[in-house]
Amino acid sequence: MAASRMPKIGCAGWSIPSRYATHFGPGDSLLARYATRFDVVEINSSFYRPHQRTTYARWAATVPAHFRFSVKLPRTLSHDSGLVGVGPLLDRFLDEVGGLGRTLGALLLQLPPSLVLDTRRAGSFFRALRRRTPVPVVCEPRHASWFSTQADALLQRHAISRAAVDPARVAAAALPGGAQGWHYWRWHGSPRMYYSDYSDTALAQLATQVAQQPGQAQAPWVIFDNTAHGFAIANALRLKEIVTHA
Repeated sequence: MAASRMPKIGCAGWSIPSRYATHFGPGDSLLARYATRFDVVEINSSFYRPHQRTTYARWAATVPAHFRFSVKLPRTLSHDSGLVGVGPLLDRFLDEVGGLGRTLGALLLQLPPSLVLDTRRAGSFFRALRRRTPVPVVCEPRHASWFSTQADALLQRHAISRAAVDPARVAAAALPGGAQGWHYWRWHGSPRMYYSDYSDTALAQLATQVAQQPGQAQAPWVIFDNTAHGFAIANALRLKEIVTHA
């Protein structure tokens, strides 16, 4: 695969199952060791609880200069508040993740399956977010109403990418949407989310899909979230092999 198409591949979290430990270099922490093989990681714990700015700064100091973090926005904002009246929540969260400095590569907004597209509500939230940060943002909506030309136009207007996911609730969810120029895949494990391993065939098909997506001004990201049995690490390592030799 051409260098310009080479995706940034990583996992949701930096846990390394003992059976894969020999694949990683030395380091003073699991994150430092993880960063010897991968260039990106997704922080999901921020969805459930806040982290201090100093914690983010410590993580940033642990990784090489080229490494990047994707941080999931809190559920208090996306699920509990439904994107409404969240200015103070946004300010607090963005101040905390500011501790990552230049290693902050993306923000992930995952929406609840019950959240129907409301263009006024979503547009107001996206404007508030964009007033506060230029960091690339990817949205993972899970209601069918978000997979439409109207939703794509809204996301494009605010420079928000839509994640390509597996398993996909609707066919359109399997491919990236929204703003073009930067694409983001989240593979959760299929058929059993968070648990299932991916076959070589599935990973080869993913590599082809990533390479064939048009309009990628920035390197695409691929994140494996099937962490429950440790398959995310194995799948990410294998995908790196496939795209390197493509």
